[in-house]
Amino acid sequence: MTFDIWWLAYPVLGAVVGFFAGLLGVGGGGIMVPMLTTLFLAQGFPLAQVVHMALGTSMAAIVMTSVSSLRAHHRHGAVRWDVVRRITPGILLGTFGGTFIASRVDTAGLAVFFVVFMGYVSIQMLLNIKPKPTRELPGTAGMSAAGLLIGGVSALVAIGGGSLSVPFMTWCNVKVQNAIGTSAAIGLPIALAGTVGYLVNGWNAAGTPPLTLGYVYLPALVFVSLVSMATAPYGARLAHRLPVATLKKVFAGVLMLLCAKMLHSIFA
Repeated sequence: MTFDIWWLAYPVLGAVVGFFAGLLGVGGGGIMVPMLTTLFLAQGFPLAQVVHMALGTSMAAIVMTSVSSLRAHHRHGAVRWDVVRRITPGILLGTFGGTFIASRVDTAGLAVFFVVFMGYVSIQMLLNIKPKPTRELPGTAGMSAAGLLIGGVSALVAIGGGSLSVPFMTWCNVKVQNAIGTSAAIGLPIALAGTVGYLVNGWNAAGTPPLTLGYVYLPALVFVSLVSMATAPYGARLAHRLPVATLKKVFAGVLMLLCAKMLHSIFA
């Protein structure tokens, strides 16, 4: 195994991902996927595999982050475990199934879907859109359907699901604090099912570089995960001192720029 100079970029990416995750409570996929796609292309990885590898590696990196986030929210009593139990079967099936869809979509299609969804997330942040509570949580069938949708989209864009699950729960009259805490708990089965799915679907993929398991590139996974876990607490501390509403708007702008760079890297 030889050291690749590009590996030095992964701890920097991990520091940024962890900091913003702690500061704004957002998953790292929005930053990781476009940045990893650009880095993988710079390293000469096959164009046909780069977005799939970025999604798989991001999903694997989210596992450790989601464990830390879940524990923190559980300590504050913010997790609705009754909701977690009812929605998790659909989440697992939707996320795992979503990786099979992703593996059969070409790089350009995946990139466009990712950018469109991140555009939706960015607009939510810019306009501070929050659904009005209008109803109660649905029954078992409704929760399973919601889990399938949240899991499936999460697999296609490598997020922990908060961009969908928090609005869904607040729409169903779950308190915002509980919605955020419960979403953090839901993020773990999403990350686990997504990681397994990308490992399985990429296992026999042709042309993946050395040190890759399925669609997970191990050097990126290790460096991003270790550093992001170290920087997340600093972001969380600053969240109580800085104007988070303003920072969310800045972050939304950064997301859009990263997505534009990703599309340029792929289509150019």
